[in-house]
Amino acid sequence: MTWEEELFGFLDDLEQQAGALFEADRDLEVADRSRTEYQQVTLVSRLQASVGREVGLHVPGVGTLRGRLERVCAAWCLVASTATSGAQEWVVPLEAIAAVEGVDQRSVPEVAWSPLTRLGLGSALRRLGDAGERCVVHRRDGGRHDGVPARVGQDFVELSEGHGAGARLSLVAFSAIAAVQSS
Repeated sequence: MTWEEELFGFLDDLEQQAGALFEADRDLEVADRSRTEYQQVTLVSRLQASVGREVGLHVPGVGTLRGRLERVCAAWCLVASTATSGAQEWVVPLEAIAAVEGVDQRSVPEVAWSPLTRLGLGSALRRLGDAGERCVVHRRDGGRHDGVPARVGQDFVELSEGHGAGARLSLVAFSAIAAVQSS
């Protein structure tokens, strides 16, 4: 082997080593960028991508709610379940959710959300009240109220519990609500 062949062999080896170091450095940079970008993903964006899927929501004070994720808004979601006691809908404030199972791997960025996703929890409770639908409001502390939403304030719902002369009004703060169950 001539000195020129040895020199070119040595330079080729150095070039391959430099290429391998560049690849390793680039892989670390891509992984770091992926981690940085993923920290921008929110629970609501993952739930948005999961509309129509069967999910399990773990809600303290209520337990695990299983059903089809029907709607997701910025502050709450709607799950329809077909339990043994019949079809039920659950309105669940997102801040009351401890864990979720069965979600899609994707997420939907906020710019792609429908304007209807801006509706607050009060909108869902007003719909129940307008329909005169009896519901059970489950509190995060495990308590519950059975009644019809009469009026909805900025941060509370007024429930009419009981019937006739024995009816009473209860105010339940949105921050205390774990889930609202209707059938």
